[in-house]
Amino acid sequence: MNLKMKKRRVRDFLLAGSLILGMMLTGCGMSGQQTEQNAGKEQNKVENEKISVVATIFPQYDFVRQIAGENVELKMLLKPGEETHSYEPTPQDIIAIQNSDLFIYVGGENDAWVEDILESMPDNGRKTLKLVDCVDTVEEEHVEGMKEERGHNHDEDDAEHEEHEVEHEEDEADHEEHGQEETHSVHEIDEHVWTSPLNAVKIVEQIKKELCEIDSENASDYEENAEAYVAQLKELDQEFQDVVDHSKRKLMIFGDRFPFRYFAEAYGLDYYAAFSGCASDTEPSAATMAFLINKVQDENIKTVLKMELSNENIAKAIAEATNADVKEFYSCHNLTAEQFADGETYLSLMEKNVETLREVLN
Repeated sequence: MNLKMKKRRVRDFLLAGSLILGMMLTGCGMSGQQTEQNAGKEQNKVENEKISVVATIFPQYDFVRQIAGENVELKMLLKPGEETHSYEPTPQDIIAIQNSDLFIYVGGENDAWVEDILESMPDNGRKTLKLVDCVDTVEEEHVEGMKEERGHNHDEDDAEHEEHEVEHEEDEADHEEHGQEETHSVHEIDEHVWTSPLNAVKIVEQIKKELCEIDSENASDYEENAEAYVAQLKELDQEFQDVVDHSKRKLMIFGDRFPFRYFAEAYGLDYYAAFSGCASDTEPSAATMAFLINKVQDENIKTVLKMELSNENIAKAIAEATNADVKEFYSCHNLTAEQFADGETYLSLMEKNVETLREVLN
């Protein structure tokens, strides 16, 4: 489903969701005084009452549980095992956001639905945090050999380009009607900011700040836990840097999407991939397959990479054509239900990436 179709579907869904939410509120017989009290939530919760934190996907969910522990009621909207780019909110998700004290989401193109949801409901004193606001962002990159999606092809004919511009103007008009401004560059931001451990440090620091402001009674716990966790993230960063510093090559090849631009830039790595990080395509062109196979052969690459929860057919086809192996490299956007139950974390998955990178670069 392309972005425009997804946004329209979410907008239709929001209309129904807002009606459901309104019926719930009026059905409970909330008086004007109760509504006013709810809208003006005190920042410090009553004793023994936990604050509610809702995170859209796994990285910020895990960051919160490392900082807050048992001090918060924490919910992740994306179910373990689901692919983040195909996620759509349920009525229960909307209600969870509505009732949260802190709502954390990524921001960018795939989270366009979030802005519509937040506009449709009163904030009730809720704080929101976008991961893309915590770090310096870069735009998605198209590298040699990568298949371009329709509407993002710089060599598309004039008719296709004109159609794309008209769709973009319609979206801008929709946002202007709601008092929102939008620029084309927003849709090009690479959203996978957490893939760099040092970016994760910046995100953790911001989450800690928000938690301390909402729940000052437990601020000392948040400060202490965040300090210890930041030290672990910095150690992880040094492990990756040590692998790269002592490697024979600086090239990764992905038979998959590539949501690792922040990671690659952090350590000076080059890459080739079938698609960009947020591509909706799942079938590469013949030219892309030929390019990646030739690169593996020319560079004597022994391991082709794929990301978690994705189809490994592309990586497997490249590997079979070149006698290479296939390894998984975790973007940490989500994990399997089994991994979630086993207590895997951002750090534990990234530690596996350390060992995989060591093998890939040597």
